Formats: sequence, structure tokens, C-alpha cells
Amino acid sequence: METVAAAIPEGFARHFRRSPLTDPWEPLYSKKTEQAVFIGLWIAEPHTNSKGLAHGGLITALADNAMGLSCAMHASEPTGLLTISLGMDFVGSANKGQWLQVETNFVKTGGSICFAQCLVSADGVPCARGNATFKVLRKRPS
Repeated sequence: METVAAAIPEGFARHFRRSPLTDPWEPLYSKKTEQAVFIGLWIAEPHTNSKGLAHGGLITALADNAMGLSCAMHASEPTGLLTISLGMDFVGSANKGQWLQVETNFVKTGGSICFAQCLVSADGVPCARGNATFKVLRKRPS
């Protein structure tokens, strides 16, 4: 999977958070704003289903990752987040060769839960939207 560095959208750099699930999908890119983390990648063969479209599981996992990282930016002193619920609506398709981007929007954090939503696009055209609720894990007092 080769990409041209100049073709990576402005503000994106190699994703700062690696995981065993997403390692086979590298290279992943992310962009931090003051309010959220966006994730993107160029859709290649390993990201597709049998029809040659971006797999819904890939889109869902990247959305979960981006929304969780966005919530972590707003939670005071979390030790981690666990996904409580995650909903995705697929409103279009994403094809090989397109730039897939997950733009998150932090919604609200409470004492123990956090809410976020996202819009996923392929070359700027919406292909999915999602929302998630996360349990904020905190260090237990000793």
C-alpha cells in the first residue's frame, strides 16, 4: 500500500495511537483539533469487502477509535474509556482509492460517561454517520 505524502489532506499525520486491530490497516492518519480527533486513510484492497467497497467493520472500528479519542480529550483524568454503545448508519459507499475520513464531534461528558458522534466521508461525500457512548474509567483511590 503506497500513498503519496502530498496527497494526505492538510493537518493529517501518521496516527499517534497504534493497536493490534488497526495495525493491518496502516498507514492510518489522524488530525487533532482543539475539540476532536479525526482519522483518515486511503482505501486499499485490505480495507474492502467482497464487493470491493470499504468494509463496514473497518468504518465502524475507525469511528469507534476516533470518537473514543475525542471523548478522552474532554474527560478529566481518565485512565481509559470503554465503549458502552455504538451505532452506525451507512448512507453511502466508499471505494478503493478514495480518502476515507472520520470527523468526530464531541457531544458531552458527565461524571462517568461521555458522548460523541461522527460523520464518515469518502472523498468528501458522506458514507456513514455514527454515535457512541463511553464509560470513563478512573483510577480507584488507594
